[in-house]
Amino acid sequence: MIHPTAIVHPGAKIGKNVEIGPYCLVGDNVTIGDRVVLLAHVIINGHTTLGEDVVIHPFASIGATSQDRKAADEIAYTTIGPRTIVREYASIHRATGSGNATVVGSDCLLLAYTHIAHNCRIGNFVTMSNLAQLAGQCVVEDYAGIGGMVGVHQDVRIGAHSFVGGMARITRDVPPYFLIEGNPAEVHGLNSVGLRRRNFPPEAIADLKTAYKIVYRSGNNLRQAISALRETVQTDEGQRLIAFLEAPSERGVLK
Repeated sequence: MIHPTAIVHPGAKIGKNVEIGPYCLVGDNVTIGDRVVLLAHVIINGHTTLGEDVVIHPFASIGATSQDRKAADEIAYTTIGPRTIVREYASIHRATGSGNATVVGSDCLLLAYTHIAHNCRIGNFVTMSNLAQLAGQCVVEDYAGIGGMVGVHQDVRIGAHSFVGGMARITRDVPPYFLIEGNPAEVHGLNSVGLRRRNFPPEAIADLKTAYKIVYRSGNNLRQAISALRETVQTDEGQRLIAFLEAPSERGVLK
């Protein structure tokens, strides 16, 4: 179902049962999966792929040229996974660098005016509230939540199952499982509500509470805290926290 006012390039690949609403623009090299809905005034261009059952609301722009000054006339990609919903006026830019990609996972919810810049990698089941903004090369892991009007510096990592409260300014990596608020941002404990909603076992929550105290309330520096965690954590969740803290980082961990 393609509205008569929509413009779809002959080179675009359109799946089955796709709906393309009024005044949408779909460019060459775009691939749209089955049952995708473009409601109205949506622009999809570049080498962009939309997975099955994606819904894009009015005035969103997907696959536009990177705003990075280093961007050139190159083939770079934008990919959105199945069942992700992109609300009105959101923007997701293609990557900088030939062959690179900006990737959004499956089952994400990106609310109005959100922005995902070049080379970002977003996991699955991520929620970004209104006006949340990611600069280039950010990584957001599965089930992370980002509140309204949050600004995230380039190259920052946001760990799985974490939650960033509204209007926070994030300039360093956010560890998984924790709750972050403020400007400057601070860690305020576990994302307890999110962990309970996702049925984390009590032993995992207890382990993470202990880990929080070691990292953020003991007075240890990060190296000392990691050493103490190795002697203390007993769950897979605790081990994933250690792996995040030990991983290479461009910005350093929020401490």
